Amino acid sequence: MKRIMFFLLAFMLFGVCAAHAEGYAQIDQETAKEMMARDDGHVVVDVRRQDEYDAGHIPGAILIPNEDIVSDPPEALPDYDQIILIYCRNGNRSKQAAQKLAGMGYTQIYEFGGIITWTGDIVTTEEEQRAAMTIRIGEQTFNAILEDNDTARAFADLLPMALHMTELNGNEKYHYLMGPLPAASQRVGHIEAGDIMLFGDDCVVVFYQSFDTPYSYTRIGKISDADSLADALGSGDVDVGFEHGGLANGGL
Repeated sequence: MKRIMFFLLAFMLFGVCAAHAEGYAQIDQETAKEMMARDDGHVVVDVRRQDEYDAGHIPGAILIPNEDIVSDPPEALPDYDQIILIYCRNGNRSKQAAQKLAGMGYTQIYEFGGIITWTGDIVTTEEEQRAAMTIRIGEQTFNAILEDNDTARAFADLLPMALHMTELNGNEKYHYLMGPLPAASQRVGHIEAGDIMLFGDDCVVVFYQSFDTPYSYTRIGKISDADSLADALGSGDVDVGFEHGGLANGGL
């Protein structure tokens, strides 16, 4: 038994060392989930074909087919030090892509196998497009993802629309709609910059600062690139446009 355990451990260590020798790290999918939950500027990359991606992918993953990774760094990955989480169908193409990207000089590549063993959320391109929303503030444009609830669906039915939003408390803009939306308010505890909420059943709120709150809201959606949101919204009242669809190519 000790010999068997020794060889199993040696095999596992050899696999990890081999991956690091290729310039990337192999991680299990639970670790990948934990890394995806962090707000560290990471990107999830699906290296399958377009048709495979469209049929179902990890939410938020961008598509860069393995066969398109040849000699030049992908335009979608301009930061060589960004954390890159890579997967494919069963782990073969993701390892090939990880090795090629490491050879191009990318420094934080994590390969986590195939989607066929993924136990987290999977979304089709059609579903993701239905959930995508574009927000326009002056000359700036932001991507947002709608929640999967009755409130968000009712809000989406109103699009496109432009709202004149009023400044409040140095952290939010709000607008009272002409009529109510379905509401399921609950105490959210903490607000993140980029949250889009419904207060009561007719007040749309866009938050541009993060803070704790005792108030109850119904979630409508989330602006995914909120770093410059506060500057775009400014310190006074502002006109904000909401439209169907997102701007990102091959994922949001």
